[in-house]
Parts: sequence; C-alpha cells; structure tokens
Amino acid sequence: MNQVKSPPQRPSVLSLNINSKSALYAAFMPHLKNGGIFIPTTRGYTIADEVFMLLSLMEDPAKLPIAGTVVWVTPAGAQNGRAQGIGVHFNNDESGQEARRKIEGLLGGVMQSTRPTHTL
Repeated sequence: MNQVKSPPQRPSVLSLNINSKSALYAAFMPHLKNGGIFIPTTRGYTIADEVFMLLSLMEDPAKLPIAGTVVWVTPAGAQNGRAQGIGVHFNNDESGQEARRKIEGLLGGVMQSTRPTHTL
C-alpha cells in the first residue's frame, strides 16, 4: 500500500496594524530571545505553527514582513478577559531582528513600564 504524503503546509499570512505606542507595548514580547508579538486572531493555531506576518507600525507606511513561530495560544474565553490570539516568536533572521529594533526604538523608555500587557 502506497502512502501519499501531503505537501507541507505553507505558513499562514497575518496582517497586524498597530497604531499607538500603548497597543505596541501591550503586544510586544521582549522576553523572547528574538522578540515577538501577540496577534489577536480567531483562527485556530497550535504551538510550533509557522506564520508569516505583515506588521504596520504607527505612521510608517512600510509593512514589515516577518516570519515566526507560534509559541502560545490564548483561546476564546480565556480567564481575566484576555484577548483571543497567538504569541509569535520572531525568527532569528534579518526581518525578525529589524522588527525587534524598530519596535524597541518606538517604545524607548516605555519598555520598563509595569503596565499589564497581552502577554505577561
């Protein structure tokens, strides 16, 4: 009996527009080695899924193309009213490094804040 292997799934593409520092602060995950971001979504994902995102930051018209991996999933109806979505760890490549640099540059001193985020 021949088994047919299904082709590997292509990463899904997500688009995320962040138009304020407070929204960026709430979504950014600096505690991950390469940085990462929380993406609100109702699509079903599992840990280790590969995703590709187009990230728009504030007034910058350029979209940052970033590849990453799902590192956690917040399901619908999560405790404390947390938003449903996924945490994506940026890949350790030029696009992931550029995204982290841009985000940290935009956030500046806000990085040390104790305000709650979507992540921790």
